[in-house]
Amino acid sequence: MTQTQQDFLPINGTDYIEFYVGNAKQAAHFYKTAFGFQSVAYAGPETGIRDRASYVLQQNKIRLVLTTPLHPEGEIAAHIQRHGDGVKTLAMWVDDATAAWKETTTRGARSAMEPTTLKDQHGEARLSGIHTYGDTLHLFVERKNYNGPFLPGFEAWKSHYNPTDTGLLYVDHCVGNVGWGEMNQWCDFYRNVMGFQQLVSFDDKDISTEYSALMSKVMSNGNGRIKFPINEPAKGKKKSQIEEYIDFYHGAGVQHIAVATDDIVYTVTSLRDRGVEFLYVPSAYYDDILDRVGPIEEDLAPLRELGILIDRDEDGYLLQIFTKPVEDRPTLFYEIIQRKGARSFGKGNFKALFESIEREQARRGNL
Repeated sequence: MTQTQQDFLPINGTDYIEFYVGNAKQAAHFYKTAFGFQSVAYAGPETGIRDRASYVLQQNKIRLVLTTPLHPEGEIAAHIQRHGDGVKTLAMWVDDATAAWKETTTRGARSAMEPTTLKDQHGEARLSGIHTYGDTLHLFVERKNYNGPFLPGFEAWKSHYNPTDTGLLYVDHCVGNVGWGEMNQWCDFYRNVMGFQQLVSFDDKDISTEYSALMSKVMSNGNGRIKFPINEPAKGKKKSQIEEYIDFYHGAGVQHIAVATDDIVYTVTSLRDRGVEFLYVPSAYYDDILDRVGPIEEDLAPLRELGILIDRDEDGYLLQIFTKPVEDRPTLFYEIIQRKGARSFGKGNFKALFESIEREQARRGNL
């Protein structure tokens, strides 16, 4: 579609992802050490914020905000008590936060933040927000008149410890898990309220094993920079990964964040060397993989050794791998993806991926 004519909610890209966590200082150290993020900004008691501390980290175009409450009462502490550490906000960079709020709320979105202007010596930024699935929020961030380190109220965070990055470039997509029968409701929300289009859908015939299944639809904004797959459980002999997530997160929420690299072997090697744990893929997966996906530019040996999956669509192929959950609860995990032309989401890998996840579920006693 032509964005100028039909896209009533133009989005420039992902602005940041905010997590509510039990200990933001330690979580920030984890993301620096294990994933190679860099210190950017901080807000807390030292900057006049009395109820929370927030650390901002960045790697290329990926920006994370880690926020912890300073007292047991309040919405942040309640969120952590219920969900554990998890994603609270998927913030989107827009040119006009007021227009974004008006367009979405007039189409039925529930307001989370009316347009608000924040100011400091670096200029001003305007934010607005709406509710989406579970306790997750979308914020619209307008920062064209701001040149500070992050947003007003934050100060630059300089640190002596600055590990090298791991080649992560930008957010490719963010996946939401919702409850039984809720996928179409939330896909309609993104279609009708935010003007997204459905890219692709998968049903339980596409994403299933002997034991469990799920259904998924991928929603994308007008320019394709924001992609939100929405998963719901499907009936199976045993409990699916979506059910396990909802049981432990106590509701709908962000299941995984897919981040792009242009050298997946380097990135995954670096992450693994720093302690990031990945799902195990049996070596047999690779015995006939090239017969299925055709020729690739990479040497197969390191892909096999690291457990990197391969899939092809009509536009090219992709390489992908999934971490184990990065919290103690079996909830949030990460996908590392390198696209070599492919625009899809690894449909050919679903069975192998599910079986890997089921092995972990069985070890946890949750299958």
